Amino acid sequence: MKLIASFSIDHTKIIPGIFISRVDNLDDKMITTYDVRVTKPNSEPAIDVAAMHTLEHIIATFLRNDPDWKDEVIYWGPMGCLTGFYLILKGNRAPKEIHDLLLKAFRSVDEAKTVPGAEEKNCGNYLMHNLPMAKWYAKKYADYLEANADNSLIFEYPKTERLVTDDGQQFFDS
Repeated sequence: MKLIASFSIDHTKIIPGIFISRVDNLDDKMITTYDVRVTKPNSEPAIDVAAMHTLEHIIATFLRNDPDWKDEVIYWGPMGCLTGFYLILKGNRAPKEIHDLLLKAFRSVDEAKTVPGAEEKNCGNYLMHNLPMAKWYAKKYADYLEANADNSLIFEYPKTERLVTDDGQQFFDS
């Protein structure tokens, strides 16, 4: 079975940042999937599950209500490895172009008094939320984005040598 592109990035070299994971052309319309990496894979602990769920709810609500971006947002959701999120937008913008949007989204978490949609009728696991921890992760990531706004490394997947496995499968850089 062919390895999918996102598993072909060397996760020992990824740092927190905003990266293009893939670009698709659907019915002559471009959509871009961004890897919004909040923690360093396999080095930092994964994000607490309940905090991740809370971040998903708050930031998805923020993105889908932002007057300048709401019509561009297709999806916001957590990575299975709990080190970040995927953001899918219409169009094809460079990661640096969505830096301010994500900075505002993560900063908005601090203003939340409650978790939107965290009721039994709105959520499949409404009891699994942790707003204080979500605020902690959001602040840490927002501070990082702000401090590294001019650091090109947070906008490009790390380049690595192309590796070939024993069975001939290639691992590609971005």
